[in-house]
This record gives sequence, C-alpha cells and structure tokens, in this order.
Amino acid sequence: MMKAQTLFSLLFLLAAMPALHSQTGPAGSASADGVTAEASAPPGTEPLWRQALGGEVTGLPAVQAESVVVVCDGGTLKCYSRTGRQLWTYFARGRLAPYVTRSREGTSYICKTNGALLAINRAGRELWQINLGSPISAPVISGWDGRIFVTTRERLFCFTAAGFRLWSLTPESPFALEPVLNLRGGITAVLENGELLDIDPFGGYRSQKLSPAPAFITPMEDGSVLSFYKTGAPELIRPDGAAGPKLPALPGFPLAAASRGDRAAMVFPNGQVQLLSCTEGRILWTGESHIAAAEETEMIYDERGIYVLSRSGAAGFAGDGRRLWLFRLRGSAALPAFSDEGLLYSGGSDWILYAYKVEERIREQAGSLYGPAPLGSYGMGNPFPSPWADYYYRFDETQLRLQLSRIAGDITEGRTGTRERAYAAYLMETARGLSEGALPASAPPPLREQIEALRLLGFLGSRETIPFLTDLFYRAREPLIKAAAAEARGRIGVDPDGLAIRVFTWAALPPGEDEQVLAAAARAAGALCRFSGPPLSDAGVRLLSSLAADSRPPLVRREARREIDSLAP
Repeated sequence: MMKAQTLFSLLFLLAAMPALHSQTGPAGSASADGVTAEASAPPGTEPLWRQALGGEVTGLPAVQAESVVVVCDGGTLKCYSRTGRQLWTYFARGRLAPYVTRSREGTSYICKTNGALLAINRAGRELWQINLGSPISAPVISGWDGRIFVTTRERLFCFTAAGFRLWSLTPESPFALEPVLNLRGGITAVLENGELLDIDPFGGYRSQKLSPAPAFITPMEDGSVLSFYKTGAPELIRPDGAAGPKLPALPGFPLAAASRGDRAAMVFPNGQVQLLSCTEGRILWTGESHIAAAEETEMIYDERGIYVLSRSGAAGFAGDGRRLWLFRLRGSAALPAFSDEGLLYSGGSDWILYAYKVEERIREQAGSLYGPAPLGSYGMGNPFPSPWADYYYRFDETQLRLQLSRIAGDITEGRTGTRERAYAAYLMETARGLSEGALPASAPPPLREQIEALRLLGFLGSRETIPFLTDLFYRAREPLIKAAAAEARGRIGVDPDGLAIRVFTWAALPPGEDEQVLAAAARAAGALCRFSGPPLSDAGVRLLSSLAADSRPPLVRREARREIDSLAP
C-alpha cells in the first residue's frame, strides 16, 4: 500500500511539473511558469503541432511560403509545412553553421563549418556546392533578382541563384557586424576599422570612416543608415555625408532594431520597445515587451506591426503602440521565427519544434508560385543602351567575337562586377540583332554570335532577364535562336512566376515547334524543375511527359525522358 501511495505521489508531482517549453495562457489565466497572462495574450496555450527533430536547433528558423526550415546539430536540415507535415530532411554529411536563408523560390542556402556553401531546393535536393575557403560569418542574403550575397569574416561574395560567381570584395578590414540588405537592394556593412560600406548589387561601393565605430546599424528607406553606439546615442548617417537630424537620447543600447519608412523600432534590455521618427526627431511611443534582461533578440517591422522575438518569448505591437499580444517561452534552444501566417516557430532544447498560432492576421503581399515579389528592381531586365550601342561596326563579326570573348572571360573568372548591366545590355542587343547605331537590319549579327550572347546571358543569371528570354523564345523565327533562349532560361534556374513553363507548354502544342527547339525546351524545363521543385515541377513534369510521348520526334523523346529520369528521387 505504501509503495502504491509513493508511486501515486510521484506521478502527481511529475504531472504538476512545468513543461520544458511553455507559454502564457489565455487571457486572465496562469501560465506554466507561474506568470499570469494578460488580456493581450495570444489565443490558446497549446502548440498547433510539435515535431521531434532528433537534434537541437542551432539557429534562427527560416520561414517562407507557408513552410519552415531549421538547422539542427549533427548536420541536418529539416523542412515542415505550416500544418506540421515533414516535407524533407537533408543530411549535410558534416557540421553546419547556424544560419539558413531561403530565397523567393524556397531554395535554402546553408554552409558547412569547413566552408562549403550549399543550395538545397524546395524539395530538399542539393543543387550545387561551392568551396568558399572558410565558413560564413552571417546568414546568406538573398537579393532582389535571385542573386545571393555571402559573407565570410574577411570577404563578401555575390553569386547567381545557379551558383555562378558574379564578383567578390575583400575590404581593408574584417567585418565587425553582420552585413545587412539595405532598402536599395545592396549591402550595408561596418568594418573593424570603423568604415561604413555602402555596397551596390554589382560590387561598387562608397565608404565613410566613422569614429567611434557603430555597434549596431539599421538601414533606412531613404538610403540613410541609423547607427547606434555603446553610449546609447543614435545617429542618422546620410549617403551624401550631410548631417542628419538631431535624434533624442535613448534609454540605453538597443538589443535589436528594425525600420519601415522613416521610422525605426527598437527594443532595450529593460523590455522597453520604442518607435523613433527620424524625420520628427522624437520618440512616438514606448511599450513593454516580454524581455527582462539582455538577450539575443530579433525584430520585424512590416505592415502588420512590430514584433520582438527572443528565446524567452515574443511580443507583437500595432503601429500606434498598442501591444497586441505577449507570449513567453521556456527552454528554447535558439531564437524563434515569426511567419507571414501569424505562426511562431520555436525549437526547444528538448529537441522538439513547436508551432504556435499567435496572430490571426496574415501579411498581405504580392505573391507568386512561391514567396513574395521583390521590393525593387536592379534594372537588368531592361538595361540602358550598352556603351557599344552607337558603334556602327559593333555587329562586325571580328568585333563581336572579341567583345563576347572578353565578357566570357569576366564571367568565367567571376569578375563581372560593376560591368554587369553594361554586359547584359550588350548581350541583349546582340541576341536581338538590334542596336541604335549598328549596321542596318540587312546585316544582322552572325547567328553563332547571337547564340553565344544568349548563352552568356544565362550565366549572368538575373531573374529580371526572364521576360526578355521568354519573349525572344516566343517571337524569334530562327529555331536555333529559340533553342538558345530556352537553354539560357534553364541555366538561370529560377522561374517564380512559372512564365517559362507556360511558354514551353504552348510551344509543345500541335503542330509544335522544330525538334531542336522542343529538345532545348525539354532540357530547360528539367533544369527549372530540379531548381524550383513543386509546384512548378508538377507543371514541368506534365510538359516533359507530353514531350516524351511516342508521337514526338526521337530527339525530343530522348531528351524529355532523360530529364524525367533526372527528377526521380
């Protein structure tokens, strides 16, 4: 009897113990950690779902297009849908740095601790691997046109989505802070020697020497940089070097900040959240978050409001300062992530991923088959006339070969840099056979050089050139030009709006295009499917199945079936 009572008491105590990963309860109730929830607590106390990870989350989860990706110790990358269904697991066969970034297409970019940069598609398939020489020191940054910016401690690289290097930059001093994507689509960085670098998407940059060096920066919409110093004094640094407005003193050094328009939201170690108007030079409001001491913190500021995320919990505020909700976490192994669907994802030290519904509002964005549309354009789709546009003999075969050879050399060596837009304009002009001052239309560029121009345009890899290549495929009369345009589309890899697959499907309708064109379309469709995964691959496989039918020419059947085989798990 005594043993039974002891066992019953033990079970009672175990049941009464707080959960390892807990949160505030509904309005007016007591949470598992003894904190009484307030009227602004999120709906429900239980997670929507939980999934055993088989390891501890080592970094901030990446949320995008209704799914979440987490990096776990032991070298695994796992992806789950917003409903908790495991979509895929990737085994890196080595330790991973604690950073994962997802592009608009859902490609995950991670790096091994030995410096191998990896691209994993939406379906968990490795696309490419590049040796950087040393591991990344910050999350990969995804640019507006699919390019990515990759930082090691002493170097910044720019690659296309397909893994071709566009340029690299080795500054005079190592990076002191994690570089950030500014609101012009370039990179803002601070070096250990106090230099502030404003780097454009093509590798050109301007620098300002600051003393003392900022301890934290936030890019603003007008191109300015809001800098924070250990003293707690903020400063607005303008790109033209002009003096910024006088800003008020802050209650301390912020743990994190985020900007929108001319305003910046900040959170401090005492839990205060403040909204600063840089134009008016004053604090608009102050609120209280869940934070009680200095800890690693992230902030999000979008059209829904302002969100504060840390291992100890999360809080949401409306733009006018009203606190919408407060959520406490215990036992988190890493920072949680907040999705566009109002879900909070948190990896516990118990090796479990939890998903909580903390907000009903869904972020409104211009979407596509995948993630939201980019914030701007780099001008690659309709670049200015090239520097050679008014040269009368620019379509002369000797001149074309010489210039195309130079461009090919820069692409091969990964040094297109600031010449990238000029090169894109030249290649487009050559591919179309049009230029302002060139020889008349009766003497177009030789076919071989037009095809080479399209091949090189594919290696430049900008998503913004997709409409040009698709339109050329649709309108060109020469089958070899059509085929080259299709091949370039496949080499770029991305097709977030499904434009290329639709045009290829149209071209495959009876009576269909030339067999060389359809064979090239099959290869391009296969490349796009491998890169993007579902749902684009669903439409791509239907197209390939049509091209693999017995009624198709042998060349087309062979290419289509080869691509279908390559897509098999």
